[in-house]
Amino acid sequence: MIHRRKLGAIPRGIGMTSQGTRDRLVARLRSKGIADEMVLKAIATVPRHEFVDEALSSRAYEDSALPIGLSQTISQPWVVARMTEVLLQGGKLDKVLEVGTGSGYQAAVLSLLVPRVFTVERIEELLKQSRRRFHRLGLNNIISRYADGHIGWASQAPFDGIIVTAAATQVPLELTDQLAEGGVLVLPLERNGGQRLLSIRKTEEGLEETDLGGVIFVPMLSGLS
Repeated sequence: MIHRRKLGAIPRGIGMTSQGTRDRLVARLRSKGIADEMVLKAIATVPRHEFVDEALSSRAYEDSALPIGLSQTISQPWVVARMTEVLLQGGKLDKVLEVGTGSGYQAAVLSLLVPRVFTVERIEELLKQSRRRFHRLGLNNIISRYADGHIGWASQAPFDGIIVTAAATQVPLELTDQLAEGGVLVLPLERNGGQRLLSIRKTEEGLEETDLGGVIFVPMLSGLS
């Protein structure tokens, strides 16, 4: 059974940030192949304009990545929906880890579908901003940590699923070690001069990799900032 919860007092917005605008985004995502109705409902519910600068709020429901400062971006809604959809296909999820909190948007979408969301961010200012958004929207099932994403969150492992929101140069073994058996890691990986979105399932026999297509993410960096 997929977890469902309600957001707190959501600033609903008007005009280009209205519910109707969000619904049109969902229609575009459905036309591009996103089939999981619970994921689409979460996308329709989360106010993406709350996760970007006010100057960009009129573009919040475009299906495109947008800058959030500090050389980072909020992911394209299709990518957020696709990564979430693939994670949910892994089976019942109780606890997931997100590596790279960024604006907090991906974690917010996950929080409507999974009972417990753990998220780590290496840029302290971004994490502070995200925590304020989580609090304002009543997303109390998101637990965040200021840390290097490469090392994950071992004390909270194992996770039923892990999402990485920056492109790694290789699959981080620390993260696959923190997956529960049957769990799925979804991440962009630099490969052959480009980036590929991968789904990696942990089984008794080892890791099973599925290539989900080309993507563009900011690089996954080490250390704290």
